Amino acid sequence: MKLQILNPLEYPGWDELLLTNSDYSFFHSSSWARVLCESYKYKPLYFTSIDNGKLSALIPVMDVRSPLTGRRGVSLPFTDYCQPIISDKSHFQEIIDNIIVYGKKAEWKYIEYRGGEEYFQDKIHSSFYYMHTLNLTQDEQELLSSFRSSTKRNIKKAIKEGVAIEICNSLESINEFYRLNCITRKHHGLPPQPYYFFLKIYENIISKKKGLVVVAYFQGKTISGAVYFHFGDKAIYKYGASDRNYQRLRPNNLVMWEAIKWYAQNGFKHFSFGRTDLDHEGLLQFKRGWGTYEKTIKYHKYNFKKASFISERSKLAGFHKRIFNVTPIPVLKFVSSMVYKHMG
Repeated sequence: MKLQILNPLEYPGWDELLLTNSDYSFFHSSSWARVLCESYKYKPLYFTSIDNGKLSALIPVMDVRSPLTGRRGVSLPFTDYCQPIISDKSHFQEIIDNIIVYGKKAEWKYIEYRGGEEYFQDKIHSSFYYMHTLNLTQDEQELLSSFRSSTKRNIKKAIKEGVAIEICNSLESINEFYRLNCITRKHHGLPPQPYYFFLKIYENIISKKKGLVVVAYFQGKTISGAVYFHFGDKAIYKYGASDRNYQRLRPNNLVMWEAIKWYAQNGFKHFSFGRTDLDHEGLLQFKRGWGTYEKTIKYHKYNFKKASFISERSKLAGFHKRIFNVTPIPVLKFVSSMVYKHMG
């Protein structure tokens, strides 16, 4: 197998090459690579094999360099999952060995893979998540009938209460979403992603019609919103936020339903609800209510000093969430602008 390290931002026709392999996802695309590179200055290293003009293998990696958290490889930062693309599974270990050789020379602390658990079956995983996917190759009535009864009731309630929906690709919609996102992240005890990150999402994805912002209004006020990405015939729900003061109106359900309908009507076949932490029971119940298929995602982290895969659990999660939960939003914005590039 001939393996190359490519930069998707410099390789002509990268996205067209991706579509020659059915295992592609949005996160393999040049649009997402550009967002990560322009937002955080990461270096793309896409370990790639091309056979007769078709993509036969790909493990995309970003070289993350930080004076605070060290240098490492991540496939990929701020990404729900990034499944290795391997047409011939017998070549997987060869690619991993090449990445390890590169990582040693680059003095990485570790390399993290987000997905590909079927290839790492005998390796310890570093973290574990759920992912939910909806089949869109059904008509609207079939989709609705697959939803949990409570999900259908919540959609009807939002409509009855007068919640209005707009599907957008404007900078104004990104700005409104960012405002809600700051509120939501604070509630969860987390700093929001930096504004410049969402600006790059707008420039490289939303404005290029490779994603949507779906916004819910009530009496002229923006109360809920979500950001979706798409590539080929696959779509993913990436970010959601809302004003909890209007939770009783169930706007999040209507936002999701309108997005699902849009993607189904526009020929998309797969709709991912993204990853969910094991302890987010409310979010898990929400995603399970849409007739989804549930699977697990495992992340694997190879530590170069130990020369082995490791399990890692954060000991600070509860502590920092309590701090951020009571921190003013302007301070959280400042913190996010300083620290996110070091967290990838």
